[in-house]
Amino acid sequence: MSEPRSVLLDIKDGVAELTLNQPERRNALDPAMRAQLADTIVAVRRDRNVRVVILTGSQGHFCAGGDLRALASAGLDNEGWLQRFQDMNDWVRDLISLDRPVVAAVDGMATGAGLSLALTADFVLATPRARFSASFLRVGLVPDCGCLYTLPRVVGVQRAKELMLSAREFGADEAQLLGIVTEIAVADALLARARAIARSFVQASPAAVSMIKRNLAPQGGELAALLDAEAQAQAMAMSTPGHRLAVNRLLEKQAPPYNWPAGT
Repeated sequence: MSEPRSVLLDIKDGVAELTLNQPERRNALDPAMRAQLADTIVAVRRDRNVRVVILTGSQGHFCAGGDLRALASAGLDNEGWLQRFQDMNDWVRDLISLDRPVVAAVDGMATGAGLSLALTADFVLATPRARFSASFLRVGLVPDCGCLYTLPRVVGVQRAKELMLSAREFGADEAQLLGIVTEIAVADALLARARAIARSFVQASPAAVSMIKRNLAPQGGELAALLDAEAQAQAMAMSTPGHRLAVNRLLEKQAPPYNWPAGT
């Protein structure tokens, strides 16, 4: 009997629905899920019958970021981490620059790389119980999965610095005020609303949609350059004592060494 897939793909009537499917880990990204995301996004990108993409998570969470146990046990050196993040950047770049609309449906946690993944979408729908955080600094890391590119372009540089350096958690209402969340829907209606938005794009001119997205896309290799810089910075951060200490404390269910504000 085959193991359940970490990423589910359902394509119907021009809508591709991608579901992160490791609910027992709050859909945290481990190597298997990253590899399946890469394959799935390549398949969607190549399928010209796909007119719009829905990105969501199973059973009450979107994505809780990177899988800390998988990170702690990876045993990679700086070059190994750099290669891993450069490989990941291939599908991150493909998703950000996709010439078709992407709708993220966010319930529960969207933290760390989960926030980054939501930010690749053109429309972010969230439930009132959704929780967001650029939580990387809590484990001694820098933002990845394109967050250094996307977040400041959505909320502005000054607010992006505050969210990244505080690593604080915030809810759907604040995320909507910041421009991260497009619309808030109750949990039972979240996917139905995402699907309704997606179906509207099936009827839109694919050429016009593509040209709108392409003309709003980064020019002159800006995205590629920033993703490469992000990968190099994260590879170095992975090798620091601060990262190892923070991960070990979290895995042992102790308070991380960094909290915002101090003393909390």
